Amino acid sequence: MKWTIGDVTVTKIVELEMTGGTRFLLPQATREEILPIKWLQPHFADEEGRLRMSIHSFIVETPDRRIVVDTCLGNDKKERRIPHWNDRDGPFLADLAAAGFPAESIDTVLCTHLHVDHVGWNTRLVDGKWVPTFPRAQYLMGRTEYEHWSSVKDRPDMAHILADSVTPIVEAGLATMVETNERICDEISLIPTLGHTPGHVSVMIQSKGEQAMITGDFMHHPCQIAHPEWSTLADSDADQGIETRRRMFKRLAGTPVLIIGTHFAGATAGRLVVDGNSYRLDV
Repeated sequence: MKWTIGDVTVTKIVELEMTGGTRFLLPQATREEILPIKWLQPHFADEEGRLRMSIHSFIVETPDRRIVVDTCLGNDKKERRIPHWNDRDGPFLADLAAAGFPAESIDTVLCTHLHVDHVGWNTRLVDGKWVPTFPRAQYLMGRTEYEHWSSVKDRPDMAHILADSVTPIVEAGLATMVETNERICDEISLIPTLGHTPGHVSVMIQSKGEQAMITGDFMHHPCQIAHPEWSTLADSDADQGIETRRRMFKRLAGTPVLIIGTHFAGATAGRLVVDGNSYRLDV
């Protein structure tokens, strides 16, 4: 799946898709609540009201950059909270290469935040050691995000994630800490969308008068477009996350900005429009 924004192309590479089993993340999204939101079908929910979600990376190609935005779960990772995210042995790197993006061709890795499903392929296991998956890339990580998770002492799950997927990048000298409003290049800039994590960012793309936004996790699923007050159990600051969604939806509704969802299955992208007292995504 590919989108064109002026001189920029964005390609989606899927690691894992699922239907149902998402109540651990969005407990408000019961089948009874989802079924009346008809526009979610068929891309974002099935006919029984079960959510469809995806874990994927986006390859963003500008005239002079090849950027991976978020690196999914990774293989061989242990101590993950979700059982089927442990010790994975998936074909993600082969799929990336088959799509025309071998690891050595990537010059930039951009992490919208440092949660488990956004940093996993930062590294791969070679002879018992975690090494950078993209050896020629500079890895861009949020300064606020990194400093926060590096100082947290009561999240053993995050300690494991940092140990196998973040710290090896820092120790290899490939990490660059960026601000939440950083300009990456002429076409790519970051905007702060805080709440899910303390340093969470979304990615704005602008080229030849066209615009797109890669969401990151300030919303996990399009049902939160209809219900911006629905928070996920993974949010660091639920109230701030709600405020961010309401602010961003007001800013984006009715504009030509293409919304590209970091966990949106199916069509994945669309434009935000006002829908009664709330909003919807037109795909």
